[in-house]
Amino acid sequence: MWSLILNLLLTALALFLSARICPGVTINSFGGAIITAIVLGLVNMLIKPLLMILSLPITVLTLGLFVLVINTLLIMLVSYFVSSFHVNGFWTAFLFSIIYAVVCWIIQALVGIKF
Repeated sequence: MWSLILNLLLTALALFLSARICPGVTINSFGGAIITAIVLGLVNMLIKPLLMILSLPITVLTLGLFVLVINTLLIMLVSYFVSSFHVNGFWTAFLFSIIYAVVCWIIQALVGIKF
């Protein structure tokens, strides 16, 4: 149970820091980052596997780079449903997905917990 809460808080922290770094992305508060982390986790759990299977041929053709487009679309979807999280457009969401991945990687390296 504690690992789930810690994972949620670390994900929210990564989202909050990424939004501060990336221009065009806003999260109103850390509470909004927690809600965004919950919705992003649900989207990644329910929708992302289906999109990965459906886009497997194009992902193979692009040597895996199409996964960035999938992540971008999922971030835009979360932005549509969560009112405290706003992304200006596709390219902003694309940049945000890259920054978010790097921030998650740094936090994982510092804390030693994979999330």
